[in-house]
Formats: sequence, C-alpha cells, structure tokens
Amino acid sequence: MKTYITGKDAALEDSINHFHSLLKHYELEAKEASWLNPVPNVWSVHIQNKACPACFTNGKGASEKASLASALGEYFERLSTNYFFSDFYLGKQIANNTDFVHYPNEKWFPIPANNSLPKGILTKKLLAFYDPNDELSGSDLVDLQSSNQDRGICALPFVQQSDQKIVYVPVNLIANLYASNGMSAGNSQNEARVQGLSEVFERYVKNRIITEAISLPAIPDSVLQRYPNTIESIQTLEQQGFPIFCFDASLGGKYPVICVILFNPTNGTCYASFGAHPNFGVALERTVTELLQGRSLKDLDVFSPPSFDNDDVADLSNLETHFIDSSGLISWDLFNQTADYPFVDWSFTGESTEQEFNNLMEIIHQQDIEVLIMDYQHLDVYACRILAVGMSEIYPPEDLLIANNNIAIHWRDKILSLPESKLSAKNYLEIIEQLDDDGLDDFARVRELLGLATGKDNAWYTLRIGELKAMLALAGKDLEQAKLWLDWTIEMNSSIFTPQRNHAYRCLLTLVDFMLMRDAKQFTNYQPAFNKMYGEDHVNEMWQYATGKKHFLGLFNVDENLTQFTSHQQLLAVYHKLHQAMK
Repeated sequence: MKTYITGKDAALEDSINHFHSLLKHYELEAKEASWLNPVPNVWSVHIQNKACPACFTNGKGASEKASLASALGEYFERLSTNYFFSDFYLGKQIANNTDFVHYPNEKWFPIPANNSLPKGILTKKLLAFYDPNDELSGSDLVDLQSSNQDRGICALPFVQQSDQKIVYVPVNLIANLYASNGMSAGNSQNEARVQGLSEVFERYVKNRIITEAISLPAIPDSVLQRYPNTIESIQTLEQQGFPIFCFDASLGGKYPVICVILFNPTNGTCYASFGAHPNFGVALERTVTELLQGRSLKDLDVFSPPSFDNDDVADLSNLETHFIDSSGLISWDLFNQTADYPFVDWSFTGESTEQEFNNLMEIIHQQDIEVLIMDYQHLDVYACRILAVGMSEIYPPEDLLIANNNIAIHWRDKILSLPESKLSAKNYLEIIEQLDDDGLDDFARVRELLGLATGKDNAWYTLRIGELKAMLALAGKDLEQAKLWLDWTIEMNSSIFTPQRNHAYRCLLTLVDFMLMRDAKQFTNYQPAFNKMYGEDHVNEMWQYATGKKHFLGLFNVDENLTQFTSHQQLLAVYHKLHQAMK
C-alpha cells in the first residue's frame, strides 16, 4: 500500500525509489548516516554522499518515509542548483578550460576596461535595488567558483515572472545574498515551486516577527485538535518538561506561516521554529518537525533566553544566527497576550499544486515584489531556485560591497604558495601590511576566504588571518610583532586546535619570549628546562621557527587545482559527475 501525504504529487515510496534510482545512475549515491525519532510523529534523518561527506542534507517529516523523501529531495535540490559548491573555488583547470563552469546556458559578460558593470546583467529596476548608489564594480561580481576576472561575470538565466522575460543574474550575487533560500525540488515543477515559495515566506515572516518584536496570536485548542498526530507530538514534549506555544504567524491571514516555540525551564531558554505551506495542517506539522530536526531531547539546552532588549533581538548578527541554526534571541514581546494581529484560520490550498503556486504568487503580486525563477531538470528531478527580490535575501545588498565572498580571491595563489616561498624578511612583513590594507578580518578563516575544502586533518583547516600574520612575522624576523600575533592565536584558537598544535604554539611562544628577553646565545642554559616542559623534540622543532630557519608551522604548498586537499578533490569528483549530466 502506497503512502500519499498532503502537498505531494507522488506517493512517498515512488519518490524515494525514483530518487535512489537516479542517484545510482549518476553514481551519486547517498547513505543514511543517522536517524532520530525523539517523540511520536517526528522523524529526521541525515544523509550524505558515500564518497564525499561534505555533500549532505537533512530531512524531516511525520514518518520515517516522509523524512527520507524530504532528505533525498533536499539532496537533489542542492545537487541541481550546484549549492554544494557555492562556497568553494573549483580550480584553474575548470575556471579556464571548460565550456561552462556552472550550467551550459550560463552567459559570461566581459568586464569593461574601467571595471564598470557590463550591460546585459539584471534589469534597470533590479540594479536600482542591488546597487542603489551605483557603487558596484565589475570585479565585485566575479564568482568565487571560477575566480576568473579575465573571463568576466558569470550570470544565469532566470525567468522574470511579471513578464516571462529572461534576466541574467550574476552567480556571485545569488551566492552572496540568497544562500539556500528559495531552493527546492519536488515530484513536479509546481510542487517544487510551492515549497520554494513557502520557504521564502517562512524566512521573511520569521525575520519580520523577530526584528519587529511582533506579538502573535495563539492557535485555539479547537483548531489544534484537528491535527491529532501533531497534538500527540506536542503533548509528548510537554510531558518531557518542554512547554510549547503554538502561534498563528500569518500576520492577519496574509502569509501561510506557523510559529511553534519550545521552552526549556531547566535553563530558562527557548527555541522558535517556523514553518510554511498553503495548507494550515501541513504548515503546523512542518513547524513541529523542524523544531526537532537533527535534535534529540537532550539537545534542547543550547538556545538563548528570551530578551526584553529588542535592539539586540533585531541585530543583523542575531538574524544570521537564526538563519544558521535558529539559536538566536527572540523577544518576550512575542508572548504578549495582547497580540498585534488576530488569529486567522487561514488556507491557501487549491485543487492542485499549480493552483497553490498561483495562490502564493498572488501574495507576492499584492506586494509588488519581482520574482525570478530558474528551473532545473538535468538530473530528471524537478528543482528550482526562486529569488523574491526585496523579500528573500538572507543578507543585505550592501554585503556585495562589504562582505563579498570573492574579497580575497586575488590572495589565493600567494597564500597557498607561502609554505615553500623563499622571500626576504622584508617581503614577508610587507605581506602583513598588504593584508591590513585590504581590510581582511583577522578572525576570518583562510579556507573560507579562499574557497577551500581543506578537510580537518591539517593546519589549513583552522588557519585564520591573525595566525597567518604570526607566521609571517616569524618569517620576517619581527619577534615583537610575532609575539602579539602568537598571543592572539593561542587565545583565539586554543579551543579548536588539536592538543599537539596547542602544545607546539605554547612552546613557540615561550621561545619567542626568551629571545625577546634574553640573549639567544644563552639558549643552552635554559634548554634543559624547556625540554622538561615541552619535550626535546618540540623544543628543537619550534626553535627552528622562532629563529626563522623554518617557516609556516604545519602548512604545506597547494597547487592551482588544490590536489593536496582530499576533501576538495572529493567535492570536485561530485562536480564532474554533475557537469557530465548537464552536457
């Protein structure tokens, strides 16, 4: 007997079998790495590519099958949209010598000699939104994946829903502002689009409620009783000591959104979950399953207490935390029994997913929001990416200027070649000055700035700009500056360094302190004590770095195609399989 659930255009069994058969065909099989079923009718599963653990997704649902179908759907969503590669450089071979980097229908726009924006990208109206003060330059929109300014700006064809015209949207802009928002896969084009738009509404309304400290109306018990399976999940949580609030987050029936909040009285914290779907019951179920996705009951003690400081709650960094893992602050005002909106027993359902898509688009049209959609079917699964301009951005447009993911791509070759470089002491110190001039954040991880999947088994994984400055200062024989950055590095990274690397850095700092305070010729007088404290092998090794005979502790040279990083090569293997599927 097959299982059909509301909002899906195929039985769960058919979806799962279809997904698995396609993954086998494309040699992209995923394994179920972990399952959770903390309360009745709440399941979640973590799946990952068998050969590349960095390609993973999570699924949730009211049953085991629904959860697995959800995870596989999200897996295809991220394969289809190339989301797995959005934070990574693909190497010079791909950037320079392939017919296309992202999709066969991509279009490259050469950057004018004056570094202005080339004609043909976006529209006049969209440029007014993304670049209201005409500050963007052509180099600002070079994509991280190719990092190829000579090739130009890579843009993808989206269909503008207001007039069905093709609009070319830069890959860089999409990756910097939208993250995964509005992406979806489904059994049909409209099912995928309904899910994508629902996600857009969910996050938009969530941000409004959090930033504006909106007081929400409770869902009446008489309405909740229509959904006995969800009620059973809620009651089980409450019996385990976690009080639950269920709110109508539709803002007066305008949006198909629900909010469920869990309290943890043992540490005074709470967690707000939001969910959206045209069907009220599906939205409620999704909100409750989202509450526990990837979490057991013992994992519900990591959130924040509600706050009366609404400025802190509305801070952009708090909203980013909510996007990442929903562990940010929420306002006590949300629970004010005098709600800012009345409860509405809303419904945006229709006879089909096509009608539901039209119902959701009508909400968009009423707000004069421009919607751009790119559909994908190259993997034989319907997937889409939806950009609701002015509504679905995760990060503000000014991030294209102040927090662009391509900010350090011109540093990649220089930094990756430093371990085997033979520069003068002066040149190493000049690099520190250049890093400062470029305004690179000392706390930034180098692997993230350069788009590297380093794996966790080497020093590149934890390397921050501040630690790199310590290494450069040592190579430049500026011990006073080196001491400052070594102190910084130990304080900043001690919790994430391996015990061995922590030990090495403490030894190195001691030796630098010694050289600053004593004559280096006296080293043998202190060496027995140093050996007792740190071990003779460590002392001998770190002395080489302290005296500038060795450079760049633990780092190794990396070539232009990143072949030294196993994790990056695993990621590229997935990329190449997808690349072949698009031809």
